[in-house]
Parts: sequence; C-alpha cells; structure tokens
Amino acid sequence: MVALIKAAQLLLSLSILVVLHELGHYLAARKFKARVEKFYLFMNPGFSLFKKQIGETEWGIGWLPLGGYVKISGMVDESMDTEQLKQPAQPWEFRSKPAWQRLIIMLGGIIVNLITGFAIYAMVLFVWGRDYMPAERVPYGIEIDDRVEALGFRDGDQVVRINGETPDSFEAIRRTLFFDRVEEVVVRRDGQEIPLAFDQDLGQFFVDSAIRMPFGLRVPCVVDTVLPESGAARAGLQAGDRIVAIDSMPLTYFGEVSAYLRAHPNASVAVDVIDASGVPHLRTATTDSTGALGFLNRDPSEMPEFATEHKAFGAGEALVSGFSLAASTLQEYVLSLRFLFSSAGATQVGSLVTFGSIFAPTWDWELFWRNTAFFSLILAFMNLLPIPALDGGHVAFLLYEMVMGRPASDKFLERAQMAGLIFLLTLMAYALGNDIWRLITGQFQ
Repeated sequence: MVALIKAAQLLLSLSILVVLHELGHYLAARKFKARVEKFYLFMNPGFSLFKKQIGETEWGIGWLPLGGYVKISGMVDESMDTEQLKQPAQPWEFRSKPAWQRLIIMLGGIIVNLITGFAIYAMVLFVWGRDYMPAERVPYGIEIDDRVEALGFRDGDQVVRINGETPDSFEAIRRTLFFDRVEEVVVRRDGQEIPLAFDQDLGQFFVDSAIRMPFGLRVPCVVDTVLPESGAARAGLQAGDRIVAIDSMPLTYFGEVSAYLRAHPNASVAVDVIDASGVPHLRTATTDSTGALGFLNRDPSEMPEFATEHKAFGAGEALVSGFSLAASTLQEYVLSLRFLFSSAGATQVGSLVTFGSIFAPTWDWELFWRNTAFFSLILAFMNLLPIPALDGGHVAFLLYEMVMGRPASDKFLERAQMAGLIFLLTLMAYALGNDIWRLITGQFQ
C-alpha cells in the first residue's frame, strides 16, 4: 500500500509538470503561429488511451508514462517524423520561423518549469509556513555516522560556525556540510570550541563512502512502539519507557543503544529503563539475529526538548522567500551534480523509483507540493542541458545558427536527435538498474 501511495503521488506530480512544460512550448508556438499537431501527456507508441482533435491539434494521453510531448510542424523531434521535411517549408512550420522565435519556442517549457517551481514554493510558504529547529537549540548535539569520525566530528558535537558563519537552523547545518565547499567547522565539545579544518570536499567524501545520513539529531532512546512478538514485547517494554543503560553500561541515546544492540545479535541483555511515570525498571530482553529488540524510537518532534519554531509568511514575503528558496534549491542541485563524476557518485543515479521514494508513505500535501516544486526545477535544468533530444540540444543548434548565420543540415539534426535518444535511453536503463539493485539490497524504505 505504501508503494502505491508513493507511486500515485509521483505520477500526479510528474503529470502536472509534464503538462505545464509542454504547455510552455505550445503557447510559445501558437504565439508565433507555428502549428502544433499533437499535445500528449505520456508517450503513445502504437495507440493512445485517449485522443481528441480540437482545431489543428490532437490532444491525447498515451499509455507509456514517460513524460509527454508536443509535435510542432516542421521540426525534428523525438517522434523522428522527417517526411514533412522533404517538402518545401510552409509558413506555419517551425523551420520557417526566424531563429529567435524558434529559440523562444524551445525555451518555453523550461521557462514555465522555472516559474512553476518558484510559484509552488511561494504557495507552500504562504499556506504552511516554515517549521525549523534553530541551530542553538539542538539540545544533545549531532549524531554522526561512524565513518565521519575520521573527519574529526564526534557524537554530541554542537556546530557553532561553518566557514566563519553561524548557521540559523539544524537543516542549514546538514545542507551546508553536504553541498558547500567547507574549509572549517567550529564545534562545541565538552564546553570548549574546537576548530576542524578540511582539505577535501566533504560532500564528495560522503558520496564516495556511501554515507546516506552523515549527520542527524542526537535523540534520547524513548520507546514509541513495541512490535508484536519481538524481544522488546516479551521483555515487557512499553511505550514511554526511556532506556538509560544496557548491561550496566550508561547508554541513553538511540544511536548508541542501536549500535550496542547490533553488536550483540541473539543475545540476552539487561535493559534499565525509566517508565513514563518516572519509575525505574530492569528488563531482560533477547535481541534477534540482526541485533534488534523490536521497538521504534519516539520521533524528536514529539519530544518537548526538540521544540521547533514556526514562521508564517504573508503574500509578499512568501513571494520573495519562495524565489529565494527556489534559487537556493536549484543551486544545491547543480552543485550536487559534481558528485556524479566519480565511480561512487555514478552509482547514486536513480530512476523514477528513486524519485518516488522521497514522497511520504501517507498522502502529505505539503511534502507533495515541495517535491513537485523540486522536480519542476530539476526538469527545467535537465532540459537545458545541450543534449540532442532535449530542449537544450535544440537551443544549442539554434544558437549555432544565430552565430554562424546558417542552420545545421536536416540530416545532421536527424542523426544528432537519434544519438541523443540512444544516450538518454542508455542513461535511463542504467538508472533503473541502480534502483533495482537498491531494491534488492534493501536500500529503499
């Protein structure tokens, strides 16, 4: 059921963005009186689920949920329909329009996606505002992946400054340490400020080391849900129990409790807890073959010490902040692409399965629209890449024509389009292969 809910959110999100993207091309083409023969959501090789002729345009829905397209007369596109190019150019055809008009037509979808991403972020801030945890209110410091210790970080560190600047929230700490070029981090440890200097790209280190969550909140180990027939259930652990020690060792945070238990699979452990009423108990429990007791920890949002702040936005402020959020999100995405140029980074390339995994397991409209805004920006950027078969490839050829004063030959455009399609299909197959491997190895939740 969770997979279906995530798939439905992904399908709706991408459908909205594809329609808007193609509408950008359509409106620009009609503005310059270029004929649009087809407007399709999804691809329709062989047949269509729905189609209707309205004026000069056939509107339809294909059966293959891979994007969509508009077919503009007199243009070499992904349909590879070149028969009309053998005839003399007609006034309503794309190829008969001035280069600057054709450039605007090709940029239409990208422009609409950029505007859509900005508009959605502004809407999200206006409707839901922003909940965040101020950096100075991370009560127990950060919890790190064990491999991050090699960089000098320790569990419980409080991040004070990054590159000389004070982060305003815990989210900003995680984003900055991953995406930005970080040279120095000052942490507060045992009451002292300790500088950590770096001569390597932290983000690349995380990618190369396959560290998916380098930094998290350090949270107390408080039982939220006990799984039936688990070691925790048989030992009598209950919701609200706070674990303070195991086998007489003082362990109070969820990360260190989990690490200790993983190191003791199929073992009997003595668990000291304090129940919801403040009464201490000693429970004897048995871990399973993975070293788990079978309970879920309470979410930090339900703990009073992790109280977040809420910021509401008026209409004008939401517009300004929405633009800023869209710009910073796009910048972070572009910066993250540098990680792909390594063997470890290439394995992180994902398909629709990866995109679907970031949606909530239940229908969450705020997260849905945030993800849709993010995808809209990605769609804009990826389509701008100068790859034949993408909008950016057409833009590159048009810029060549405007600079050189003559267009590339139709035969060259056909071959370039085919090469671009083969490249994109190969990339999609590789990304799908990565996702299948992650599914097999249990890397998706």
